[in-house]
Amino acid sequence: MKNGIHPDYHEITYVMTDGSEFKTRSTWGKAGDKMNLEIDPKSHPAWTGVHRMVDTGGQVSKFNSKFAAFGLKTDTSVSGNK
Repeated sequence: MKNGIHPDYHEITYVMTDGSEFKTRSTWGKAGDKMNLEIDPKSHPAWTGVHRMVDTGGQVSKFNSKFAAFGLKTDTSVSGNK
């Protein structure tokens, strides 16, 4: 490697959302810095598989009632036999 062209690679500490910590090497920050994570594999639905649908104020039901008239209509007067 050429000297002077690469970023400093040093040890930092990651702090997970549950407070657990682990050390790794990174080019982020300075040696000994701590990176506090807001989202990590222990809490994010993409990794945990726990998904939830948040319907604050009945937004889904409000949408359904507002646009119900634009749905598919079935015409019972039309028969398949001519």
